[in-house]
Order: sequence, then structure tokens, then C-alpha cells
Amino acid sequence: MRILVVEDDHALADVVVEGLTDAGMAVDAAHDGLSAAEKLELTSYDVVVLDRDLPGLHGDTLCQMITDRPDDRPMVLMLTAAGEPGDRVSGLTLGADDYLAKPFHFPELILRIRALARRRPDARPRTLRAAGIELDPVRRTVVRDGRQLPLSVKEFAVLEALLRASPGFLSAETLLDSVWDEHADPFTNTVTVTVGRLRRKLGDPPVITTTPGVGYRIV
Repeated sequence: MRILVVEDDHALADVVVEGLTDAGMAVDAAHDGLSAAEKLELTSYDVVVLDRDLPGLHGDTLCQMITDRPDDRPMVLMLTAAGEPGDRVSGLTLGADDYLAKPFHFPELILRIRALARRRPDARPRTLRAAGIELDPVRRTVVRDGRQLPLSVKEFAVLEALLRASPGFLSAETLLDSVWDEHADPFTNTVTVTVGRLRRKLGDPPVITTTPGVGYRIV
């Protein structure tokens, strides 16, 4: 799951990014509306966590730009200090999909983001199943043939991405883009290493196949 956090308070943005990353999400950050708009042109996000009072380009304007997209738009969660009922109504009227006032309870933010991602038009059912594997992204559990698997955050995210794409392929570049973040080294072998660890934990018979020059898939 790829998230964009748009927050001009650098300290708060760092806290949100760190917490969402620990929850298994790939997270980018922007500290003003203009840089957020640039990132949205370059990257496909599942959810945008958006402050309203932004420099450069106001959050309300950015929200309208996102929601006016004809297709493949991210869901928008407004996260702002303006928490009065009138503020919520105006934010939702702009097209935001959800609204959370500051200060907020972090577990609630994570649950709201995951709920929004499931509401995207192209979202799959909550529990993903293939090859005897069952993955629940909300409960953060993975079971194969009745055996629960202890996966790391990145292993879980890679498996989730592969299950969502199954039976299609995902290239290493696509996995790097969707599971890590914009700071990931494009020449790193971290995808290969993570997939190798994931294969060992999934056990036999092997379910992740590799086609050179194409990518990985679960059959």
C-alpha cells in the first residue's frame, strides 16, 4: 500500500511517516501543496493523508485536484486541526473520503487508511487467497495450509502485493516502488533478498515463481 502524507509540520510528518512505515505501508511525504501535486503526477498512491492549511497550494485546492481525476485517483483522508463539525462538512464537500481531526489516536489513523484503501474501486476483497495462502491485511496475519507465518513488515508487504497481482507478474522495479518508498535505491538487491526470505518462510511446495526480465508471481 502506497501512501502520501502531505503535512507542513515537519516533526508531525516524520512521526506519521514512521508510524505508517512500521505498520507495513510504503510512505512518501510532502511539506507543501506544490510538491505534493508533483508527487501525485509521478506516483500512483492508494491514500493521501492531507493537511488543509498548506503553503504553496492550499490543501482544499489539492483535494479538489485529486478528486476531479477521472480515474485511478487515490482516496483522500483530511488530517487537520480544523475539527469543528462545519470544518468536517466543508472538507467532505470538497471530495475528501474521510476526515480526522488533530490531535488523533494513531491506531485509528491506521485503521481509517486501511479502510479507505479497501474502498478504492479496484480494491480486492479484504482477505487475499491463492495457492493455499490466506492474507488478512487488517489483522496482519498470513496462514498457509493452516500454518500461521511470522513475516517481517516488508515480507508481508511483498506477499500482499504479489497476491493482489496474482496471477499476473510484478517486476522488481514495481515491487520496489510499491513496497518501499521514493528513497529506495533503484540498484539495490533488497527485493531479491526479501523475496528469498519470503520463499523460505512460505515453505514447500514453492509458490513464488521468477521469470527473468519479467518479474515475480504467485501461481
